[in-house]
Amino acid sequence: MPTMQCEIVSAEEQIFSGAIETVIASGLLGDLGVSHGHAPLLTGLKPGPVRVITEDDEAIYYVSGGFLEVQPDVITILADTAIRADDLDEAAALEAQKVAEQAVSNQNSELDYTRAAADLAAAVAQLRTIQQIRSKLGK
Repeated sequence: MPTMQCEIVSAEEQIFSGAIETVIASGLLGDLGVSHGHAPLLTGLKPGPVRVITEDDEAIYYVSGGFLEVQPDVITILADTAIRADDLDEAAALEAQKVAEQAVSNQNSELDYTRAAADLAAAVAQLRTIQQIRSKLGK
């Protein structure tokens, strides 16, 4: 299968750079898969997993949201936060989910509610990414 260059970049560092066959991500309008020959595209990303499939491997990354750009030979993912799924801390994500759920239920102002809802979405997305890596490894 033909390959494309893929770059996953966070605000802090470049997380991945290499030739890939397919990228699967959660766009704002639903999941999308991109491989060689895809039409040029720019879309927002929801917090969640990004699957990167190469000729001989598959890796999963967590992104906090951001943008996915497709050019004829390059896919670029720009995210505030991008983490290898193997590096995610499940206990910390569960604790963040618990704290965010409490904050959502005890809202004092719209600003607090909006922040708590965003924190909850991020924690749930991290846990979803951890579940995907577990299912990939058969655990």
